[in-house]
Amino acid sequence: MSRRELYSRWDGSQAAPELAPDALLEELGDDLLYHGDVNAALRRLLQEGFRRPDGQEVSGLRELLERLRAMRAEQMSRPNLTSAFDQMGAALRDTTPEQLQAMREMTADLNQMLEQRAAGEDLDPSFEEFMQRHGDLIPGNPRDLDELLEQMAERMAAMSSLMGAMTPEQRERLSELMESMLASDPAFQAEMERLAGNLAPFMSPMTGADPLDLAGASAMTQRLADIDSLETLLRLANSPGTLADVDLDAAERLLGEEAAASLEQLARLAEQLKEAGLIEQREGRLQLTPKGTRRIGENALREMFADLAKDRLGRHESRESGVGHERNFQTKPYEFGDPFNLQIQKTIGNAIRRQRGGVPVNVEPQDFEVELTESLTRSATVLMVDLSLSMPMRDNFLGAKKVAVALHALISSRFPRDYLGIVVFSEVARVIRPSELPEVSWDFVYGTNMAHGLALSRKLLARQNGTRQILMVTDGEPTAHPLPDGEVFFSYPPAQETIDATLREVVRCTRDDIRINTFMLDASPYLARFVERMTQMNRGRAFFTDTESLGRYVLVDYLEGKRSASRVS
Repeated sequence: MSRRELYSRWDGSQAAPELAPDALLEELGDDLLYHGDVNAALRRLLQEGFRRPDGQEVSGLRELLERLRAMRAEQMSRPNLTSAFDQMGAALRDTTPEQLQAMREMTADLNQMLEQRAAGEDLDPSFEEFMQRHGDLIPGNPRDLDELLEQMAERMAAMSSLMGAMTPEQRERLSELMESMLASDPAFQAEMERLAGNLAPFMSPMTGADPLDLAGASAMTQRLADIDSLETLLRLANSPGTLADVDLDAAERLLGEEAAASLEQLARLAEQLKEAGLIEQREGRLQLTPKGTRRIGENALREMFADLAKDRLGRHESRESGVGHERNFQTKPYEFGDPFNLQIQKTIGNAIRRQRGGVPVNVEPQDFEVELTESLTRSATVLMVDLSLSMPMRDNFLGAKKVAVALHALISSRFPRDYLGIVVFSEVARVIRPSELPEVSWDFVYGTNMAHGLALSRKLLARQNGTRQILMVTDGEPTAHPLPDGEVFFSYPPAQETIDATLREVVRCTRDDIRINTFMLDASPYLARFVERMTQMNRGRAFFTDTESLGRYVLVDYLEGKRSASRVS
């Protein structure tokens, strides 16, 4: 039977599946490689958002915050709120002495009634007389004192909501106007203070103002409070876990279903990667696991091979004799990094012996036995990567680092019997483990100490057999070299003694039959002349390239070198 699929535009009602952890790690890839920090890469992904493979946009915190700020500005600029503030300000500012006197007398009579009621006495004046004298100052036409107090309570709540919805500047301006009005009539101020004590939780009614109705003011204030709460939480979020406290229902009311779905996915980023075994918490920080490191390298390798013709890569694996591995019918216990060529019989046998017979047979990783393979052509390579400050300044760092992790992925997965060493150099050089590559960053120093890097590379290769080579990626000529006392000499433009010290290391590499292939990311005349002289002495090769094509040059050069060596052998 044929299978039919129906498609429709996502409208927010369909549940979107979580992004697969591998795809999520790929989203982090460039940021993680550039800065060498899982935590920083996650923060940037939180801020920027991303597009899922299915095309759905996951909004970042920056976009959501901009929408919240625009929403607040729209609420604050509503005509009724602005009008209410303008009316209240005008009423306070334009109050006449006659109006102040009338309000003072009304307040004094109200104080008298409240104090008489509190003492259990008859009201004098009566409420009817009070309304006859002051009814024009009291809206709502209350029938008795209880109804007046109820109306005052409602107006107090409405006024509180209105004041809460105003900007701090608006509230400060109204407070100044109120203080100015009361200061002009000390007797009225005294009556207002007396009324505050009698009313306790109530506020004095404001004349001349037409505040928002209670329901409208309360709704707007609640909406503004929700906006403030969500904005504060999103602004302070510095990791996916901090988004766990977001009220998704409130976020959906304010920003819509898609935004709430985005927040839900952002909150799960770190947990997804942890559950998949790609990152882990170590010493209070998120760091890549060995599995995550391998996956980063595989992603970089796949990206670099994507634009190479498939038949070219296919020929490497199938048509060229001598490339790859032959079975030698020996086995060994599996260790991390071994190709997973599982020997079934011995693996099952190990499991049976471990559990001392019985069924079912439960196979565990410790039982794995893998077939040993013998590489027809073995090679030893040291990748020298320039980490001097010029690399990020010229936008060369990310490309160079991506090549390093991709080459490591290629050798460990396709040629596990080959050797790969990593030497990074700037003012000085140092050896790092391939597993450290994803989190290594550039050095905040000046200096390109090729001499030290070549010396360390030569020492690493001295312990290796087979074809030996150095692949050097740099964007600058040598400007530093080690001195006999252990100090480093630096000079720019390069001093002749630095050039001489570097070429002496080239001579030593040549004498030890180590080829140096150089990949230049900046075709400056100084660098070109130096590399030309170096290749003449060493009989290596030089490539002028850029970060876009660097990966293809390095990987294809490595593969071609494997083919050439196999043909010679």
